[in-house]
Amino acid sequence: MRHFIKRRRFLVLSGAATTLVVVLGVLWRSAIERNRSVPDEPFRIAGTLYYVGATGITAFLLTGPEGHVLIDGGYPETAPLIMASIAKLGFNITDVKVLLNSHAHSDHAGGLRALQEASGAELWVSEGDAEVMVAGRNSADPALGPLRFVAAVLGQGSFPAPRIDHRFKDGQTIRLGPLALTAHVTAGHTRGCTSWSFPVRDGDRELLAVNIGSLTLFPFVSLVEPEAYPGIRSDFERSFSVLRSLPADIFLASHADMFDMNRKRRERAEAKHPADPFIDRAGYLSFIDRAEARFREVLAKQQ
Repeated sequence: MRHFIKRRRFLVLSGAATTLVVVLGVLWRSAIERNRSVPDEPFRIAGTLYYVGATGITAFLLTGPEGHVLIDGGYPETAPLIMASIAKLGFNITDVKVLLNSHAHSDHAGGLRALQEASGAELWVSEGDAEVMVAGRNSADPALGPLRFVAAVLGQGSFPAPRIDHRFKDGQTIRLGPLALTAHVTAGHTRGCTSWSFPVRDGDRELLAVNIGSLTLFPFVSLVEPEAYPGIRSDFERSFSVLRSLPADIFLASHADMFDMNRKRRERAEAKHPADPFIDRAGYLSFIDRAEARFREVLAKQQ
């Protein structure tokens, strides 16, 4: 009898968890459909660094005399918006020579193939994210946990797979003339999630910009045995440490709300230097602290 009660309780809890995962998946899909192709106004952040993303989902253009670098491509529908923003700023998409990516999910990698075809640029992808990029679907990413199966069932998260021209390792620097961007593999959100650091000269100041790939831990992702993927727990812990070690001045991220972009953009009008609101090391460290606190909370419950 006791065995029957335990089994019944297990089945009830498993069913409830499955239902919750499906509901979260439906809500996730609904949010994506609402926000995936909303244009935003491009603007200069500092020096030769510009914002060219859509509303919420970021993309950054770093310009140079020998060509430009574009970080992230948004959803498949976002690519035309990014190209329009680049043109609105007075630049040409064919002058983009390097495409970089924060991580291989459809909201950041979805537009890369169209941007690659329009620009002729070469795409650099981390070794850890190459498999998902080639597959062209979120459901190939084990870091999604149970949501990968929801994504597969709902048909959510597929994107045109781009051509991978180069695979980079952690710590590698990508150079284009005077531009130099260093890859910091801050895995956990995906196996190859990458944060990019690069110097930006703004007037007489040289500032270090850091674009955080993501530190989001998806719901129901296991950090204990069996881990969502082997090493996900240590990957997150290393990522927090690596990001804290970077002397970031300009705080950027793959989603606008992560670094409070819209507030900072409004504050530019009254700042002594338009770039000043984006110089936010305190906000940068606070974001990392909040992400780690959430990680520790989930880990403690799972243990």
